[in-house]
Amino acid sequence: MNLKSVFLKKSLGILIHPSSLPGGSYCGTFGEGAKDWIKKLSENNINFWQFLPLTPTDSSGSPYNSPSSFAINPWFLDINELIKNRFIFLSNVNELQSINNNESHFNFDFANALSKKIGEHLLISWQSQPEERKRDFYLWIERNTWVEDYSIFMVIKEEFNMLPWWEWPIEFKYKKIEFINSWIKDKYDEILKIKLMQWHLDNQWMEIKGFAKTKGIKLVGDLPFYVSRDSADVWSNKSLFSISRNGDLLFQSGVPPDYFSSTGQLWGTPTYYWSKHKRTNFKWWRERFKRQFELVDILRLDHFRALAGYWRVDGNAKNAINGTWINSPGKELLNTLKKDLKSNYLPIIAEDLGVITKDVESLRDNYALPGMKILQFAFDGNDKNPYLPKNIEGDNWVVYTGTHDNATSTSWWKYLDDQIKNHLKNNFNFSNDPSWNLIEIGMRTKAKLFISPIQDILSLDDSSRLNTPGTITNNWKWKLNQPLDEIDISLQKYSALGHSYGRVSIRN
Repeated sequence: MNLKSVFLKKSLGILIHPSSLPGGSYCGTFGEGAKDWIKKLSENNINFWQFLPLTPTDSSGSPYNSPSSFAINPWFLDINELIKNRFIFLSNVNELQSINNNESHFNFDFANALSKKIGEHLLISWQSQPEERKRDFYLWIERNTWVEDYSIFMVIKEEFNMLPWWEWPIEFKYKKIEFINSWIKDKYDEILKIKLMQWHLDNQWMEIKGFAKTKGIKLVGDLPFYVSRDSADVWSNKSLFSISRNGDLLFQSGVPPDYFSSTGQLWGTPTYYWSKHKRTNFKWWRERFKRQFELVDILRLDHFRALAGYWRVDGNAKNAINGTWINSPGKELLNTLKKDLKSNYLPIIAEDLGVITKDVESLRDNYALPGMKILQFAFDGNDKNPYLPKNIEGDNWVVYTGTHDNATSTSWWKYLDDQIKNHLKNNFNFSNDPSWNLIEIGMRTKAKLFISPIQDILSLDDSSRLNTPGTITNNWKWKLNQPLDEIDISLQKYSALGHSYGRVSIRN
């Protein structure tokens, strides 16, 4: 097998979700703020921008529990772009203009309300749009068959106060096609509004992606392994998931008990009926990957270990103790994907954190997929810890200080055991800026790619943390509350340090 990794040389990247970028009317959007961010990366020769899933979020703001694997979060629609390109006509532009530039967190309810307003204005302006634009829209709808089900799904949810689909009236819950086709005739405008928003989101992001390419920036996306039970994906494809026709979970996903949890983790998402996916030649998975690779250059596959084998728990279980390991057809799926991409490498990062077995390592290595190493996990006093820099073998890795699920490195250091702190001070020259100490340790490794969350580059504490796993409040809301020009010094420092470790080529 001719193995080739997606990463050819040592490089540098930054992790920040678009919602956290400055600019936009409520959070970061697909407008000038995103382009300015790409310019900053390019000016500093930082070649990779990583972010979280671009999908719509659940009610808690999490993009990892989305109502669709294919759609884009409406919060990202940039109002100024719509006005500039005359997709929206406003007599009072202040109605939808920027109002949240100086805040460090944004409000989900306001973001949702403003998105709905934008949708209403798009609908009002639609009939007066040129015929050429309308043709482009309908061609896009034809090419993106997921849009129909997603739009209908969301309109039904709104009709029934955002209840999950298994609590809808029986005709909707069972997706009785004749009934729904009749029902949607009266909902034409509401469905069109959602389709228009998705079309504009797609167009705005494709412009961002094209701009990134001209600047030499690779976009690194994120794909959750499992999909939300309350999603258009499951509602429209019940036979592919371990779920009954009326919505009851037959089996659910999770991980078994380990060092971190005596009862394991129970995620509440249905597992896959892999035999049915195989019979369809992985049609749904292939469409899912195809969509993602339209949006990004490289994809981090969350919970990669489930491609080798997954922990299956009874649908009624209250914890993850009594589950079963079940084999997955990861090899067949990855082979199919490789054929679809017509490539001698797969542009995938394997999120292989946690307790990883030999079969997972073999699957990762047989496709030359880079794995992940998190430096915050490294210093527990165990000399054989796999995250310790000296124990990282080879170079086909992405090393991080921490991820979106971790404390910022400043707060990680604050709450670290004093004995471990002394060990780090004595052996790794830790100073009064632990974020930058950890960044330098990561840059020094052999790993092809080093990525730091923007919070660590700015030495921020946990008031700027993006997510705390196991909690459902005050997550996913953080927003950089200063103009990008004000963080120039930190980006230049990051680039200069990367240059000293052969990760940045300074252009003249």
